[in-house]
Amino acid sequence: MIKKYWNQGGKQKAVVIIVAIIVIALLFFLRDDYQPVLLFIRKYIFVILLSAILLFFGLRSFRNSASTGKRLGILAGLLVFFGVLYTAGWHYQLYDYMKTYNVFNNLNKVEINELPLTQNERIQPLRNIFSMANESVGETKDVSLPHLVRVDDENKWTMAIQPTEKYVWQGISDNTEEVFSVSSTTPFPRFSNENRISTTFSIGESLKFSRNTYNAVVQRFNPWMLFNYEPSDTFYMKNDNGQWVEVVSLIKWKGFFFPYPTFGGVMVIDSGAHDFSDYIERVTIGKGTFIAPEDMKNHPYLTRQNTLSEKVSRLQAESLKFLGGFSDPLPWNMETAVKIPNLPDDQNQQPFVTDFDFSDSKSDAYSGLYHWFGLEPVGDERTSLTFSVFVPADGTNKLYYYDHASKKQGYAGVSAMPLKVIESRKEYDWSVNKPVEFRPYIKNIAGRKRMFFLGTISSIKAEGAQFDGSATPDLALIDSEYRDVVWIDAKHPSQWEKSVYDQLNEAWRASEGIDNYYMDDEKAVEAIMKDLNDQFIAIDTTDLKGNTIKEKESLEALQRKYDSMVKQKEADDIAKLKRKIDSLENK
Repeated sequence: MIKKYWNQGGKQKAVVIIVAIIVIALLFFLRDDYQPVLLFIRKYIFVILLSAILLFFGLRSFRNSASTGKRLGILAGLLVFFGVLYTAGWHYQLYDYMKTYNVFNNLNKVEINELPLTQNERIQPLRNIFSMANESVGETKDVSLPHLVRVDDENKWTMAIQPTEKYVWQGISDNTEEVFSVSSTTPFPRFSNENRISTTFSIGESLKFSRNTYNAVVQRFNPWMLFNYEPSDTFYMKNDNGQWVEVVSLIKWKGFFFPYPTFGGVMVIDSGAHDFSDYIERVTIGKGTFIAPEDMKNHPYLTRQNTLSEKVSRLQAESLKFLGGFSDPLPWNMETAVKIPNLPDDQNQQPFVTDFDFSDSKSDAYSGLYHWFGLEPVGDERTSLTFSVFVPADGTNKLYYYDHASKKQGYAGVSAMPLKVIESRKEYDWSVNKPVEFRPYIKNIAGRKRMFFLGTISSIKAEGAQFDGSATPDLALIDSEYRDVVWIDAKHPSQWEKSVYDQLNEAWRASEGIDNYYMDDEKAVEAIMKDLNDQFIAIDTTDLKGNTIKEKESLEALQRKYDSMVKQKEADDIAKLKRKIDSLENK
């Protein structure tokens, strides 16, 4: 038809050329708008091709058949095929099942035999930080979703203060001019002055058209990346030159049969106001510097960092349900099948970004930020902790997991924690107070590593809005083995381990036969003097000389006991200091 129109004359040729130029220009400039369609084709390429081939041959047979019965049979066959395809693939999620199995087969899994320690514990949950940040900005500003990242060797919550999406014109004309950078380890997060960093981003998550982060990144993709990559989470951090940058995590789709997502590197967008040349670049080829996963090691600020999309890490953790084989997660098996538990009252589901110290875990894992998952059995009534999963938050192609079930530890999982907390404080109004975000807390206490869950009590309005953050929230540590709840002081993190010991030491001593710990020098002297006084009271004056010798021997024994306790305390302090030094050297 186009050829016939072309041959009608010069005017028609000019129309065809102009229309072709317009179409090509639209395809070039609007590729960020139709890229989701290309991604859909990429994700379901196998099913689309299979359906198209069967539909083509089926309709051709239908047209070539003269028999009504045969035509009806062909139509019935096509209807049955597409009905089965929909029922099995989408309704029963067989397509997702196969996609997750592909993730499992291509995952670099490493089982560890010793849990790492946690360090730099964050006190506030994500939604509390988000709530308090929104309390600190005006009507015309929004706050992006907080992310825990490493800034100047310290873990901080960072988020952009950007033009609100309620007023369209501001999203068109204004820039993002400030970033919150708030310490995650303080019980008193402040959102003023020194924690509001002045930096200009001409590309932002709430900005419009070519200034929108998603649009600018997609425009930067080459034709191959348009079919295989998609932008995901956006992080704000400092680069190696100390400049604030916007880091967009990328998802790369791999495979032909049941494609699956993997970490695809990052797109780094520099800060700074844009001039006319930047505008032309942004509109035509987008903005940002692509850094592939294999090149991230050349950028220290991106290593041991949090740049991995949670969509990817969740699917990787979920794929461990195939450790028992391809058919194990099917309804008639499920011997070792696991799930990621979702708590209905928690607005921030797993993974929980946590800082781990792997220095004494006998593995090649780095010490830094990880996405942590606590996997549990598939059944709703089963709440035991089956696996602890550690996904490197910087996208390193490894997944570390610790098998609690095979070691028969009998630990309680995340989904069992809310009721433990509620049971321990019946005087709370739990209709408006929710125990949330139970992240791991693993420490060497009383002679061995012990695993707890650190939960925060957050208030929520009755109508179901966002959590209301408190500068000094109520915190609870739950022993996953003994199931006891220890309420701790958010203002004094250095005393948490001793608070746990003070409450649980008698239970540990009765069950494990542990020694005395956390006894300072003064208490040790008091205990020795008490023992000595008790022995003086028991002196028999009829044999003063003999008892004097016994008293001297007893005093020497007590002195040896005291010296031994002091040496043990010094040895423990030295060991802790060595672990900290090793952790710093590994960074």
